[in-house]
Amino acid sequence: MKKVYSGSFEGIYAKTVTVETSFTKGLPSFSIVGLGNASIQESKERIKSALYANGYTFPPMRITINLSPSDLKKEGTHFDLCGALLIALQKEELDLGEYYIFGELGLDGEIKETSSLFALILSLAQSGELSKAIVPASALEKLACIPNAEFYGVANLKECISFFTSNETLLPASANAFNHPFVQTKRGKLFYQDHYPLDFKEIKGQEHAKRAALISATGMHNILLEGSPGCGKSMIAKRLRYILPPLDMDEILGNAKLNALEGIEPDFLPVRPFRAPHHTSTPASIFGGGSTQSKIGEIALADGGILFFDELPHFPKNILEALRGPLEDRHIMVSRVNSKIKYPTDIMFIAAMNPCPCGNLYHQHQNCRCSDVEIKRYTNRLSEPFLDRIDISIQMQPVSSEDLSTLSSAQMHTQVFEALKMREARQQFKPNGKLSDEEIADFCTIDEELQTLLHRAVEQFGLSFRSVNKSLKVARSIADLAASEQIQKEHLLEALSYRRREKR
Repeated sequence: MKKVYSGSFEGIYAKTVTVETSFTKGLPSFSIVGLGNASIQESKERIKSALYANGYTFPPMRITINLSPSDLKKEGTHFDLCGALLIALQKEELDLGEYYIFGELGLDGEIKETSSLFALILSLAQSGELSKAIVPASALEKLACIPNAEFYGVANLKECISFFTSNETLLPASANAFNHPFVQTKRGKLFYQDHYPLDFKEIKGQEHAKRAALISATGMHNILLEGSPGCGKSMIAKRLRYILPPLDMDEILGNAKLNALEGIEPDFLPVRPFRAPHHTSTPASIFGGGSTQSKIGEIALADGGILFFDELPHFPKNILEALRGPLEDRHIMVSRVNSKIKYPTDIMFIAAMNPCPCGNLYHQHQNCRCSDVEIKRYTNRLSEPFLDRIDISIQMQPVSSEDLSTLSSAQMHTQVFEALKMREARQQFKPNGKLSDEEIADFCTIDEELQTLLHRAVEQFGLSFRSVNKSLKVARSIADLAASEQIQKEHLLEALSYRRREKR
């Protein structure tokens, strides 16, 4: 009995699947067992046709292919090559167990790439299970970007069989290097994009909001933009993506994996994800779900990047309240009858809203048409526990004809890089906005004078323990932008000014 290895997804993580076959005497039959879906069952006909087309006979025996573990649901056509190879080499004394094998078969024996192949192989490589793999030649270029693994490309079934039976040595694909600009840090190269499809210089005025956006990008802080329609809230949100901290190679590959899971061809650009679901989206589309098997949602697809909610109060209250957990814990558990999957949600949350239903409450030239009851009902859609998860809240000013363009994205990105160097110099390798309570005590220390100031702010504005920690993290980002090793009074005061609060 021979066996080879392949893989299948459980949620967004891949697990190794052992493919083994047996040949027994009896009436000729061919079956595949091990919780394979319809596409796997259909592979029997593709395997038969590919073997016949390439001059191989189909043994007149009872052939059983088992996909183990049997309690893991398996789907995909990439198991075709495993089955055909095991049948073709049944009489050969070969050890095939060192290689993982992937590929869909055409009726003529051509080996084809599948849509989920890159994400599947990357997940197995990152877990350390896969070190050598036989893959379709058409997928070799992008798979070569995956480090610490050897990939051998084959175009058809004959080439794959020859790889194991001939004395010729097929060299693995050369590893592809990322040809992007990078900054060298203590933890290696961090890559970034040095051109800006959406530039902050296109936004005129709004200097206070730009300053808040720069602080938010520096520490990956959650931010709420509030202002009249047309003042530039969405423009700022969409441009923030391009000035965020640079990415390491694992983060770029993680983004490519999320793209592949969504059916998008990976581009390997050093730009963080940006997801902007509409307020009519269902909870399952935001958080993931499914009737029997858990599927990934928008919040998990935004992992490592931005989740943007425009027109925040129009999102259903159950979605906003359910968002509290992932924003705080940075993961989400989706539980169904047959599966429980934990997804990472290490996101930067950006929200935009009007000050009232008509949007003209603070407008200098337009009259607000909303009653006090309507305004209160509108703002009450956002609970205090939800707003407490927002690090920075900014009130934007109406647009003026005298507004000028000032900072560009390139200038702001340079400041983010300088702040990154400050952070890494103190051996902090996590953005300030993502620090845990224990890490805040290590990296966001303040002297007695500032502790007294913070205590007064707590008493005057009723700040929660979470609000205090978020203010300290924002103050740390402000200090980094100012190239200050210690948090100063002006840094803490500015951080406190960004808290959304009610006076007692």
